[in-house]
Amino acid sequence: MVERYASSEMKRLWSAEAKYAAWLEVEKAGVRAWNKLGLISDVDCEKICVNATFDVSRIDEIEKTTKHDVIAFLTSVSQSLGEESRFVHYAMTSSDTIDTANALLMRDSLNVVIDGAKALAEAVKTRAIEHKTTLMIGRSHGVHGEPITFGLALAIWYEELRRHIENLTQTLEIVAVGKFSGAMGGFAHAPIEFEELACGFLGLKCARVSNQIIQRDRYARLACALALLASSIEKFAVQTRHWQRTEVYEAEEYFSAGQKGSSAMPHKRNPVLSENVCGLARIVRSFAIPAMENVALWHERDISHSSAERFWLADGFTTIDFMLRRFTSVVSKLLVYPQNMMKNLTLTGGLAFSQRVLLELPKAGLSRENAYAIAQRNAMKVWEALQQGKAAQNERGESLYMQYLLQDSELISAIGEAKIRECFDYGYYLRNIDAIFRRLSAD
Repeated sequence: MVERYASSEMKRLWSAEAKYAAWLEVEKAGVRAWNKLGLISDVDCEKICVNATFDVSRIDEIEKTTKHDVIAFLTSVSQSLGEESRFVHYAMTSSDTIDTANALLMRDSLNVVIDGAKALAEAVKTRAIEHKTTLMIGRSHGVHGEPITFGLALAIWYEELRRHIENLTQTLEIVAVGKFSGAMGGFAHAPIEFEELACGFLGLKCARVSNQIIQRDRYARLACALALLASSIEKFAVQTRHWQRTEVYEAEEYFSAGQKGSSAMPHKRNPVLSENVCGLARIVRSFAIPAMENVALWHERDISHSSAERFWLADGFTTIDFMLRRFTSVVSKLLVYPQNMMKNLTLTGGLAFSQRVLLELPKAGLSRENAYAIAQRNAMKVWEALQQGKAAQNERGESLYMQYLLQDSELISAIGEAKIRECFDYGYYLRNIDAIFRRLSAD
């Protein structure tokens, strides 16, 4: 069902019409190669390359009898030609046609995915730069840690997407290979030059060694690359869903006029788009299993891989394409609430600055153990006070943690009041943000 939401180009690539068009392109490449080698005359070569066509409904009709899709396809093609049809599929086997055509479809589909990943990366980068210095609380174990920026959180996504783009580009080189080596791969009925010429016409590299098929570790590499990309998109979407939680509410998906969140509760604004891609990531990851299990086939080839590939190749590409397009829209339109980020940053009464306090004490001569004890005992007082309903800061704007630290005689003696107050400067946490973003922009 998700294919109807994929881009028009991706839907076109995995239509029946496109599949057979790729098969025909492969067959024509074989004809042109035999022409170069002198087997097929220029006249017959031109007739085939100009006139050869197919009819999808006719193929389906013929296959009811043949129970063999490639033979049904070749029969349909032959019906569009004259005597020259005898040279179509000459010295080729079905997998020469199917696997080489798959290489064309995978190559073109991967280019669409790479473009989609680049578009998402650019959307993320734009928002990261926009919020480079937007302060928020960093969390580990879901618990407040210390200040970071929203831009930094998005910069992590951008760099991760860059790695995926590199991986997908490398995977493109792995899968964009063809074969015309015949039934067992030994070139028994054609010279190696036949394959080199035919693959050259298609813009593909030759598999250096093949049996009856292109080896399926290449396909498994592709499935894993798509699964990894889907997993990262899910990671970003989960983060977005957490930000949209009512108790957090630091960012949320754009909610359009007239949109509804619940059939029962009119107030609901739910992160449905992010939830969609989280669910779809599970589907894309599931395709890695049959792809890897397809690596092990009997002898030079069986057909157990074929049925699985008819599903996962088309569904894998259309689903990841949809996920990329959907989450690019989420990022581009994401509503960000810096005021709520600051509200949450101050929620724990200044505890976000505990490490800053800790690190000042060894510089004053205290052992790390003693420094940790001072910082922690005052932090525990804050937790207790918050549980009792005490305000996170007083009327002078001093956080609970600062108040307790200023009452700690051992701490005052070690670093003084001014240094304690200095520890609560937000600007301290922005000192290296520009340097991080310069790394982000590096090639």
